[in-house]
Amino acid sequence: MEKNTIDDLFNDLKGRFDISEPNQGHENRFLNKLNANDLASTKTKEQLRFNWKPFLAIAASIIICFGLFATLQNQPENLDLASVSPEMSATQDFFTITIENELKKLNNARSPLTEQIISDALMQIQLLEKEYQNLKTDLTESGKNQRVIYAMISNFQNRIDILNTVLEQIETIKELKTNTNEPKHTI
Repeated sequence: MEKNTIDDLFNDLKGRFDISEPNQGHENRFLNKLNANDLASTKTKEQLRFNWKPFLAIAASIIICFGLFATLQNQPENLDLASVSPEMSATQDFFTITIENELKKLNNARSPLTEQIISDALMQIQLLEKEYQNLKTDLTESGKNQRVIYAMISNFQNRIDILNTVLEQIETIKELKTNTNEPKHTI
């Protein structure tokens, strides 16, 4: 293939160029059209400029919410004694009702003399409740291991023992108070 030079190209196009003079005011019309196109293109650019940030923020929030929902759905709920068997459910109900009744008795026995003993007992009960929550997690992770079940039952028994001991101490304090306040009669 041979190379054409620019001179050869212009020589081939000789006589085909439009060399006539444009109409009067052509330059002004051309500049007006050029300016109109510039204004139209800037208006369309302004119209095309769309703010995506709010939509991206909403989409990100939806994705995060969906991710959290899916993650929470996959996490197993902590099991307790009631989920092991119907017998264990009855056992848990028995212990729960007994503990609630003992706590009511304890709160009814409040007085300035017994306040310290009661507050110490309630603190021990709270520690046992935290331990029970950990045991629920262990039960879920271990797949209903018998040792964890026995530890949970023992936890309930320890709570009841603490409450019974405190109630006995309160009765002893009441008896001592009534014995010291009785008038001494001698015959």
